[in-house]
Amino acid sequence: MHAIMNTYGRLPVTFTHGKGCWLYDTEGRKYLDALTGIAVCGLGHAHPAVTAAIQEQAGQLVHTSNLYGIGRQQELAENLTRISGMDNVFFSNSGAEANEAAIKIARKYGHQKGISEPVIVVMTKAFHGRTMATLTATGNAKAQEGFGPLLNGFVRVPYMDDDAIRAVVRANPNIVAVMLEPVQGEGGLATAGEDYIKAVRDICDQNDLLMLVDEIQTGNGRTGSYFCYQQFGITPDVVTTAKGLGNGVPIGACLARGKAAEVLQPGSHGSTYGGNPLACAAANAVVTTIENEKLAENAAHMGNYLASAFNVRLQDNPLFSEIRGRGLMMGIVLKKDCTELMAKGTEKGLLLNVTSGNVIRLLPPLTLTEEEADLIVEGVMELIHELNE
Repeated sequence: MHAIMNTYGRLPVTFTHGKGCWLYDTEGRKYLDALTGIAVCGLGHAHPAVTAAIQEQAGQLVHTSNLYGIGRQQELAENLTRISGMDNVFFSNSGAEANEAAIKIARKYGHQKGISEPVIVVMTKAFHGRTMATLTATGNAKAQEGFGPLLNGFVRVPYMDDDAIRAVVRANPNIVAVMLEPVQGEGGLATAGEDYIKAVRDICDQNDLLMLVDEIQTGNGRTGSYFCYQQFGITPDVVTTAKGLGNGVPIGACLARGKAAEVLQPGSHGSTYGGNPLACAAANAVVTTIENEKLAENAAHMGNYLASAFNVRLQDNPLFSEIRGRGLMMGIVLKKDCTELMAKGTEKGLLLNVTSGNVIRLLPPLTLTEEEADLIVEGVMELIHELNE
């Protein structure tokens, strides 16, 4: 590990292969994966459709650049716009890059309206990435520490407070967009309600602002619909996604509609690798599988199954506070710090993590069965019981 920059607090385990919900390490030990690479491997590990798509495409063509047409990219764009109700897509390599594209769309939109210093409203405890613009949009002082000066052009308001958005919009004529996550993955799994999301959509409509929805983690079936915003009866102007889109192959997407869809033109943005044939082949296999196997519906069902099981088992536990999230993006909120549970879970063969210090985050595959869910419940209950001691 000495040749690798020390940017991660790695646990002492290395995986060699996986199948479905299970991973296996160099010692041959088996682990139930309730984290899926932080919401990336939504179809589980070594899914045959993704494996076949990668193998076939790698044997034909891996990369040509966006100077030429890319058939797999066009196919993926048509799939995503059909599902989302958006007009077009810019493909990137990651979620942070997809959010960078969204921020650039908002800023350029402002300039086209004659606003020389456009401002985007962002939320407390948001997490949008680690590039300089997305880090500035992120509401995490620890992640930002040591990287100043951060960028201008952002104003922060409390999450789930539409009155706060109205107040800053009234006070600042330079505001051009509102950016938010439907569920704050790194922010303790705080979960927006329908009234709040609809209120933000109304504020944007009334003030000619773009509504930017970050679905890097919530998209691709994770929360019980293909995109989480589809549960609220609204459509954003820009939506970003990544993580589960490639099932482990790096790819991000920034989708736009209406006035936002025409902002970026040749020369205003680009990516060398973004949307290359290999990544798009994998993503097309993911999208098709999510639809054909009704995995978003399974995520909704299994999310309810897990939430019910935990609520019953934890109702009398003095450490338990609440269950947060949607579908298979779940947070178990405890009344004390439980950071140690990630390492302890790994020791016991259960992969999960802890966000905001006291929230156990579960992100199992969308293919999860009730039998596998029961194993997750038993494993988490054992960890919480030990925390009580």
